[in-house]
Amino acid sequence: MNAADAVRRRRSISTSLLLTCAALGVAGGLLLAPANWLSTVLLGLGSPILSVAITGLWVLPSVIALRLLRTPLVGILVGVIAGLVIVPFSGYGFTSVVTNASWALFAELPFLLVLWRFWKTWMHYAGAAVLGVVYPLFSWTFFNMGTQPLWAQVLFFAATLASCIGATALGILIADRLRRAGVGGRYRSR
Repeated sequence: MNAADAVRRRRSISTSLLLTCAALGVAGGLLLAPANWLSTVLLGLGSPILSVAITGLWVLPSVIALRLLRTPLVGILVGVIAGLVIVPFSGYGFTSVVTNASWALFAELPFLLVLWRFWKTWMHYAGAAVLGVVYPLFSWTFFNMGTQPLWAQVLFFAATLASCIGATALGILIADRLRRAGVGGRYRSR
């Protein structure tokens, strides 16, 4: 293979990677648009616990991208694309992009810490566990959890953690099935 062929191959892989990320981001955005409204309605009904029970969905597109493509920063890219997709459907506007990117950061974080050298399954769950603990702490005031009874506070943490872990498990399952179907095959050996 000469130098020109190598450059062409690298470009086609990059284009393929970007198109895969775009597809995952758009699919994630189509999932998150109704989830965003459902979460808002549940919160409006005075149920922060039910509202956070679906929060794991925000990490799902990034987990799929990271597991499938095993390439640095694809989780954040997919999160940003999903956020852009839901902007017109969200009552939060471009804040949705920031929200999705920050959720994607937690999915990406375990791999970033080892500079994307390892792609172990437990690392996906580690990111989900950190997110499942950090998100309730950051959203404590927003959900007014300080006024809730202790059992509700504990359930708030448990629901968030379970949602993040469950969505991560689902993302791993989806990515593994996509890989078996031949999607993302070029990125297996990263």
